[in-house]
Amino acid sequence: MKSIKICIGSACHLKGSYEVIEALKKLIKENNLEQEIELCASFCIGNCKEAVSVMRWDGVVFSVDKENAKDIFEREFKI
Repeated sequence: MKSIKICIGSACHLKGSYEVIEALKKLIKENNLEQEIELCASFCIGNCKEAVSVMRWDGVVFSVDKENAKDIFEREFKI
């Protein structure tokens, strides 16, 4: 199973990490990827200026918000 880490540290929390988590959960379910991708909450990923920081299983970090979550998911996270 591949994991996606979503930062819930202070900066990311203030910039909407909860909304990003909910958006990614919905996209995983809509694409029937529950058995292939897991979401994990994480404290500081080290990319606070670009919050909300989301790290793909291979270590690549993306700046995600509820508006671009679907685009990034389809381009970068869909297996």
